[in-house]
Amino acid sequence: MTFDPAPRVSVSDHVFGRLRDAIVSGRYAPDETLPGERELAGAFEVNRHAVREALRRLQQLGLVRVSQGGATRVLDWRVHAGLDLALSLARSTDVLPVETLVRDMLEMRACVGIDAARLCAERADAAVVAALVRAAEEYGDLAPDLDLMNEANIAIWRLVVRGSGNTAYQLAFNSLVAGTFAVGDVPPDARAAELLDVAGHRRLAASVASGQGAAAARHARALLTAPVTTPTTPTPGRKARA
Repeated sequence: MTFDPAPRVSVSDHVFGRLRDAIVSGRYAPDETLPGERELAGAFEVNRHAVREALRRLQQLGLVRVSQGGATRVLDWRVHAGLDLALSLARSTDVLPVETLVRDMLEMRACVGIDAARLCAERADAAVVAALVRAAEEYGDLAPDLDLMNEANIAIWRLVVRGSGNTAYQLAFNSLVAGTFAVGDVPPDARAAELLDVAGHRRLAASVASGQGAAAARHARALLTAPVTTPTTPTPGRKARA
């Protein structure tokens, strides 16, 4: 297998990205051995330190296992990799070898959010509930600015997940958010149906406040499964659903 020479900036990132994509796309099969450090350094036209750093990151993601003898064996990422791999792919500027990644991350977000809403209604303390109700009431004031609504939407869901009392959900939420709503590059305009549903956010908060877990899950599902559209130039006069 041949590789493009690495650019002069972030050479380790380049090596890491190319090897990661080769493994995830199946060009290197599970149990196959990667070329040695010297061979990879020559192929990428980088020093061995850059290759060693890239291999270390691949091992952290569960894509390879580096033996004491120096051989690097490919692992089955479907068995050994975790959410960090998905986020690495979502942030990649390369062509992604997982075409359904954005869809898959949105589906995971919905699964976590729906059950977190149910648990939040059943477990949240008074302080979290009060903050959630207040955030939902103030949410409509931001319409129709989708960028501001996106930030406020994340804050609302952070309260819901915190109120769920589920540590695993909180860690998954932090990973999914990771700066954007780390579902790849899904801009707020593509999520307008969800973001502009002010009434839906208020219904969710009201269900949590009244301790109605099933209703909270239902309203969460309506929000988190709203259609994602192809971004377009915002249409003047688009209104929120209050």
